[in-house]
Amino acid sequence: MIVDTCIDHVPEALYDDPRLLNGFLSSVPHGYGEIAYVGQTEKGARQMIVEKPKGCQNLNYVEGDYSLEAKLRAMDECGVDVGIIKLPVWQEWLDVKTCKLVNDDLADQCARSNGRLVAVATVPPWDAKENFYELERCIRELGMCGVQLACHYGELYLDDMAFRPMLREISRLDIPVYVRHTPLPVQWQKIYEFTNLRRLLGRVIDQSIAVGRELFCGLFDELPNLRFVHTMLGGCWYANYEAMVPPKSTREESMQRLSTNDRERILRFLHENLYFEATHPHTWGKKQVESAIEICGADHILFGSSFPVFYNWMPDGVAFLKSLDITEAERALVMGGNAARIFRLEG
Repeated sequence: MIVDTCIDHVPEALYDDPRLLNGFLSSVPHGYGEIAYVGQTEKGARQMIVEKPKGCQNLNYVEGDYSLEAKLRAMDECGVDVGIIKLPVWQEWLDVKTCKLVNDDLADQCARSNGRLVAVATVPPWDAKENFYELERCIRELGMCGVQLACHYGELYLDDMAFRPMLREISRLDIPVYVRHTPLPVQWQKIYEFTNLRRLLGRVIDQSIAVGRELFCGLFDELPNLRFVHTMLGGCWYANYEAMVPPKSTREESMQRLSTNDRERILRFLHENLYFEATHPHTWGKKQVESAIEICGADHILFGSSFPVFYNWMPDGVAFLKSLDITEAERALVMGGNAARIFRLEG
């Protein structure tokens, strides 16, 4: 089974339903430099555009790209059996009233897909009963397979105690968390001028910071059954974590400049609590993805295409994973087995 864990979804009625459109536009924190508006593509299709700072586009949601027909057609073309759909990025801002509309729309598209699509819930992360009720409704009534959170909200990453009540509720429900990258890291001022830095490296930096803070903050000591799936290969943590958790020196040092006492504990969190989505994997490079699989373990890497950011990312991603020099057992895990296990898609 091939599972694409990252198919973006925007309600098809977004541009025609005033409740949805106003909910999206009014949620954007303009006071922090975020700018959102409805524009048009060169071909005349409506699109939702988010800029930060003004004049620098970070998000573009084009009308028609997110229909059920578009998703199933792309999946059929490249042999994807199941897709996990989710709201891209905007969940950082939406209030619970708009989240309910989005979740109902997600559930409706899943129901019309004849089992091809499943969804993760969109809820505000704050400590409020109505947010907890909406999360439970999504799991118990709408049949969603997990919840998505942004890797940071405003200037707060998920290790902040403001999110601990929601994370406790997620732990109680025993569901996985899909941690979606945000358009820019908290400290974005030195990368925004260049498009590829802003729209790609910004997301990588943000995930790397998020993963690091989660590992060192004690979150997984308190809630050991939490399972986080981070996009963008967790900000390339496969390349960094040996340096981040160095072994103890075999010699007596004049002073201890790095913490070496938590190595086994951090490695345990990486093994038991964190998983990494190879988001549009073909764009990372063959050696890089093979290294991530070797270092993290094939049982910790998932496939996600970010369809329809680029239409060809889904077929190119599937073909790329089939070309990797890994065992067939490893390939089966990365292409679908891990997603089926973590999001409980079996059967």
